[in-house]
Amino acid sequence: MASPMAEPSNKDLPFLVKQHLRKHSIAHEIDANGHKGVRAEVALLRDTFGLVQIFFCSDTLLDLEKVKRLTGRQLQPLALPEINKIKLKLSVSTLPAFDDLMEAETLIDERLYQLDEVFVYSGSRHGLIRLANAQLLKHKDTTRVADLCEPLPDISPGQGIDLFEQDRELIHRSLNSFTALRIRQRIEETLEIPPLPATAQAIIKLRVDPDADISKLSRIVENDPSLAAQVVSWASSSYYAAPGSIKSVQDAIVRVLGYDLVMNLSLGLALGKTLDLPSDNAEGFAPFWTKAVYVAAASGALLSLIPREFRPGFGLVYLTGLLHNFGYLVLSHAFRPHFSAVCRMREANRHLPHQFVEQHLLGISGDQIAAYLMKSWQMPSEVCLGIRYQAEPDYLGTGSDHAQMVYLANNLLQQYGLLPGDNQPIDPSVYQHLHIKPDEVDDIMETLVASRDQIEGIIRGLES
Repeated sequence: MASPMAEPSNKDLPFLVKQHLRKHSIAHEIDANGHKGVRAEVALLRDTFGLVQIFFCSDTLLDLEKVKRLTGRQLQPLALPEINKIKLKLSVSTLPAFDDLMEAETLIDERLYQLDEVFVYSGSRHGLIRLANAQLLKHKDTTRVADLCEPLPDISPGQGIDLFEQDRELIHRSLNSFTALRIRQRIEETLEIPPLPATAQAIIKLRVDPDADISKLSRIVENDPSLAAQVVSWASSSYYAAPGSIKSVQDAIVRVLGYDLVMNLSLGLALGKTLDLPSDNAEGFAPFWTKAVYVAAASGALLSLIPREFRPGFGLVYLTGLLHNFGYLVLSHAFRPHFSAVCRMREANRHLPHQFVEQHLLGISGDQIAAYLMKSWQMPSEVCLGIRYQAEPDYLGTGSDHAQMVYLANNLLQQYGLLPGDNQPIDPSVYQHLHIKPDEVDDIMETLVASRDQIEGIIRGLES
């Protein structure tokens, strides 16, 4: 893992923050374990009239519609490069929620303002500042306190034999909240199940074929020239350091990737090509193929840390990682007129997993719809449930190993800077459930960091 945090102190605080605390005589403590309490998140928005900063609780969701109604302004979240320029100007690496540190109109959500204890980002990456009450965040008369947020929606749907039927009902219920007929038609078309690509159909049949062999898999992949080129390119990548040149799919299977990886890689690539990449994206978040490839690579690599008697099969873990964000494509396709709103809300709530934003705006998450589609396509249940429960470290049902591998890979990739994100603490129960020792993770992740250029080369091939 990343090196443990040294015990923080006031000397670790940026000059601007120390000056602020002294100026207002604010009693405080520096706390390395502030993630156990409620943090004051800071969202930066802008329009033609100027900058607005909003302070709100880490366990709530900032609602941009409420902000619009309060201000009467069309405020949009700042892009990450703009946020980083502000941090550089203030000489901070995180944004403390004090209203007089920068020139900006300030709004504070009333839930935050009522707290008796709150943790504020310290301006450095060393610990948080613990304050006795949230009223210490407000020092300007112009700062307004208002209802700006919503409680986090429940993203833990029920379990049981009718699980996917429940999801179908949720999809329809979500549909009913939209009034435009074209939206109803579009989601109904999606529920009729888009045609599964012929290559994917053939691979799914091959999975249960007792006579399956390398020759059969090679023929299926080679019948799809685009897919065959991707597999050969993957095997030829310096990431695998294969001796000599790879001239065919069979060569890729026998000499480099192996039967299991090529089968699941081909299936994941075929499904990933069924829907177009969205024209709008949440700024500052990894694009579809970047996230898919990194999570698949990390999931497969971390698998080696699990003792053999507890280790799930490599192929399905890798496939779950490669398809874990398929719901992103589904949402951009099925909810196209509303997908931009999802992107903007994700940008305003960078501290939250995307599932909370989707549930809030659409009444269902992309993971649920994707898992429903996968089940309808007769994909393995471990993959379906691994996708569905990837944001829920407490889930212990079927496919929980696959879900928790995706959860762990996603969070570690953010911690090691391979994927963008807020670097949230990892639930320790995941390590226990997977039988992984946290102190053994560092070597695996550093190997991925060292292989970054090679992995990026694979991703560029998929995006071209």
